This record gives sequence, C-alpha cells and structure tokens, in this order.
Amino acid sequence: MEVPVSIHTERPLSLTAPSGIDRAAHHRLDEAWLAAAWSHPTTRVFVVSGGQVLIDDTPDGGTGIVMTPAFEAPVTETHRYFLGTDEDGVRYFALQKDALPGRMDQSARPAGLREAGLLLSPRDAGLMVHAVALENWQRMHRFCSRCGKRTVVAAAGHIRRCPGCGAEHYPRTDPAVIMLVTDEHDRALLGRQVHWPEGRFSTLAGFVEPGESIEQSVVREVWEEAGVRVGQVEYVASQPWPFPYSLMLGFTARATTSEITVDGEEIQEARWFSREELRAAFASGAVLPPSGISIAARLVELWYGEPLPRAAA
Repeated sequence: MEVPVSIHTERPLSLTAPSGIDRAAHHRLDEAWLAAAWSHPTTRVFVVSGGQVLIDDTPDGGTGIVMTPAFEAPVTETHRYFLGTDEDGVRYFALQKDALPGRMDQSARPAGLREAGLLLSPRDAGLMVHAVALENWQRMHRFCSRCGKRTVVAAAGHIRRCPGCGAEHYPRTDPAVIMLVTDEHDRALLGRQVHWPEGRFSTLAGFVEPGESIEQSVVREVWEEAGVRVGQVEYVASQPWPFPYSLMLGFTARATTSEITVDGEEIQEARWFSREELRAAFASGAVLPPSGISIAARLVELWYGEPLPRAAA
C-alpha cells in the first residue's frame, strides 16, 4: 500500500506521490512469469539511457513517457528491468540502452528527472525514478567488489551475480540528510555551494557516514559546512534522489549558535534570512530559490509559509 507524502498541504513532495504501481518483487526471480509478462499485448516498455527517457505531450494536455508494446521495443536481453504492474494488470519494463531511440514525432524529446519529474503523472514519475535508479546502479557496479570479475544481471535488473565467487550484489542507495536550520529568531540558514550560479541558495545537506545515525549526521554536516551548532533535530519526510542513487532524508533543526563560518570547499556562502529578507531577495532577483523538484524547496516552504517562486530544475 502506498502512502501519500506531503510536507505542504497543496504541494506534494516530488517523486513521492502514490504511483499506482505494485513493484511485484515476488515475480523478479520467476523467469517463466517474466517471459509471459514480456510477451503480453498490454505490456508497456520504455528506454532509459544516461538518466533520460523520451517524453511526449499527451491528449489531455499533460506529459508522459513514450512507451511501446514489448514487440515494438528495441532488442536487449541483459538489461531488461521489470518495474511492476498497475491496477489494470499492465506490466511495465524499462530497457537500458546506450542511446534513446530516434522518434519521428517532433514533439517527443529526451528529458532527465530534474525536468520530467515536475511534468509527469505520478505513475510515470514513479516508473522513471525506479528505472533511472536501476540504470545508474547497473552502469556503476558492473564488477564484483569481492573478486573483480564481471557480474551478470539477475532478478529482472534488481541483482547482479558474480559467476566467479557467487556473490550477489543489490542496488545501492546512499542516505543523505538535508535540513532547514532555524535560529532563536526564527531565521532560516541557507547556503550556496561553490559550483552553483551566483545567488542560488538552498538548505544544507550531506551524506550519512558509516556508523553514524541520521540525527548525528545532521549535527555534523551543519557544523562542518557552516560552523553552526544545532540541538533539536526533527524528521520531516524523505525523497528518492537517484543522482546517482541517493535517498534524501529531510529534517528541521534548531540552531544553538548563530555565527557562520563556511568550509569554503562545499559551501562558499551561507546566510541567515528572515522571511521578509528572503521575500525581498526573491523579488529583486538577488536570491534564486532551490529547484522545485527537490525536497529542499519544500523544507524552505514549510518555514516560509507559502510556495516559493519557481526555479529552473
């Protein structure tokens, strides 16, 4: 059963809305069932390549992934990933290829999740995030970490097996914390990474280290990046973030100090903003909001009290 995730009553968190897809993991090792599912006339297939899929306009004015029946799909045996079934019994597969297929339809276009995630229906967004996450893992984990031999795809794309030592390797997800820090004056701490364009500010974030709780990670990352100590930490929501294979864990945190000292390596600048200061900075263009697809925007909105201006993905 899928549970809706929202940290703003009118704006659900991107990539987390119920997709209506049952991943049906119990079928992944059933080769006979997978073969029958692949050959079924209602089965739908799409290609994923380099984190992109083809998207197209739909008759209802929306945007959807370009899908075909299995018999029209490009040929591949080793990189065919079963993604699940919908309530009507339609099976969905993704094919990993070196390039997206050419299209005669001029409205079809390649798109990554940062663009498409805001346009697609919950079903298509859910299918795409699953496919992109699998593709990223498959491309970067082709060899056994135990013996170094090349592994082979199994379980409809969800396992890689080593023919040398027999090890099984499973898709990797790296937990990362992302947090909206506020101080005693209810100001928000926002930072700008060194490679971001001038004026782009967002919440602080970082990866969870081995042997560390996620709450400890929040405290450590805020201190390392901004030199600010935090006390109370509260979990808000999570978001799949396959860039390449992360899970963003969103928090709010209360600062116990206010002096800022940025690390200069990841964060070039950090500032405290009141709501009035941030609203004026948005209006003047001095500050660019975080991407609308990111949980960062929702964390800021939770404090800000209204939707942020739309930012480029």
